[in-house]
Amino acid sequence: MPKGDFLGAFEEIVLLAVVHLGEDAYGMTIRQEIERRAGRAVSIGAVYSTLDRLESKGHVSSRYADPAAERRGRARRYFTLEPAGARGLARSRDILASMWQGVEFGEDGAER
Repeated sequence: MPKGDFLGAFEEIVLLAVVHLGEDAYGMTIRQEIERRAGRAVSIGAVYSTLDRLESKGHVSSRYADPAAERRGRARRYFTLEPAGARGLARSRDILASMWQGVEFGEDGAER
């Protein structure tokens, strides 16, 4: 499998946030979902650059909503998981499960 077929850790986190948010997945809600679930502060720029990369790979698609007055006429960009993104997430889950198989740590954190 070529290197480009694997998801990076942050790509995986962003895709999972898109899945959890469903139809409400846009930049700021994705950022908030990551911070809430992963306990990890992320910049909105990192989220958008990752979403752009995922869209170029065909893992997500985006659409613009009608401009909103409360946003001074700017349109929100919503993201949707595509089948390629779902396959990538499933593949990442399976790879990690396989790699973790048989790995155990003691209470002191040392491998047994």
